[in-house]
Amino acid sequence: MANFILIGICILAGIFFRKSKTLPKDAHKGINAWIIYVALPAVSFKYLPHITWTKDLLFPALAPVVVWMFGWLFITLYSQFRNISKATSGGLKLISSLSNTSFVGFPLIIAYFSEKELAVAIICDQVTFTLLSTIGIIVAIRSSQQQKLNVKLVLKKVLTFPPLIGCILALTVPRYIDLSALDVLFDKLAGTVGPLALFSIGLQLKFGGWFGEIKHISFALLFKLILAPLAILMIALLLGMNGIITKITIFEMAMPTLLTAGVVADQYNLNPKLSNLVVGLGILLSFITTAIWWFVLTQFGFF
Repeated sequence: MANFILIGICILAGIFFRKSKTLPKDAHKGINAWIIYVALPAVSFKYLPHITWTKDLLFPALAPVVVWMFGWLFITLYSQFRNISKATSGGLKLISSLSNTSFVGFPLIIAYFSEKELAVAIICDQVTFTLLSTIGIIVAIRSSQQQKLNVKLVLKKVLTFPPLIGCILALTVPRYIDLSALDVLFDKLAGTVGPLALFSIGLQLKFGGWFGEIKHISFALLFKLILAPLAILMIALLLGMNGIITKITIFEMAMPTLLTAGVVADQYNLNPKLSNLVVGLGILLSFITTAIWWFVLTQFGFF
C-alpha cells in the first residue's frame, strides 16, 4: 500500500509544483539528468552482482526483447496507417515497447506474489534497460528532428549512455573487486529513481489537448497493458512452459511504460507531451489491468 501511495504523492507533487510555478520551467531536465547519470547506474550495482544465473532465466531475459519487437512492428504499422510524424512515431515506439519492471513492477510482485520472486523481475528489468540503452537510443536518434543518424553518432550515444555503462561495470567489476561495503550507498541512490522519475512526469504532465491525442494514447496503452503480456502468455503456452518464473515474466510484461523511456523521449523531443500522458495514464490504469492479469495467471490454471 505504501508504494501505491508514494506513486500518487510523487505525481501529484509534480503537478502541484508545475501549477504553482514554484520551480523553473525546465526543472524536470535537471531531475532527468540525475536519474540517467547517477540513479540508474546505481540500480545495476544494487542488483546484478547478486543474481545466480541459470538456464531457466532465459525466458524472463528474452521476454522484453519479444515485446520490443512486437511493439516496434505494431507502432510502425499504426504510424503508416495514421500517417503521423516521425518524432511521434519514435516516441510511441519507446513508450509502448518498454515495461516499468522495477518501480511499479517490484512492489506489485511483492504485493501479488512474494519478495523472493524479485530475482526474476530483476532479469526483466536489466534486459529492458539494456534495450533502452541500445536500440532505444538508436530509435530516438533516428526519430529526432534535430539529429541525423550516422554510425559514429550512434556508437557514441549508445556506448556513453550511463545506464548501459553501469550495467557493464556491475557485471564485471565485482568479479575482481569486493564492492559489498558500498551496497548501502547503491541502495540509497537506486531508491531515488522511482520518486524522482514520477515527480518529473508530474512536472510535465498536462491534460490539455487530451482529446487530440486520445487515439495515439489508446493504441499505445492497448499494446502495453493488454497485447504485450498476451503475446508472452501465448508464447509460453505454445512452448508448454509453466511455473512461477513464467508467471512472473508475463506479469512483468503487463507493467505500464518504463519511466525512463518517457525521459528519453523528452530529451530527443519525441512528442514529450504524448509520451508523458501515456506514462502517467498507464501507471493509473495498470493498477486495474495488473490485477486482472494476476487473476488470469493464478485462477485460470494456465500454469
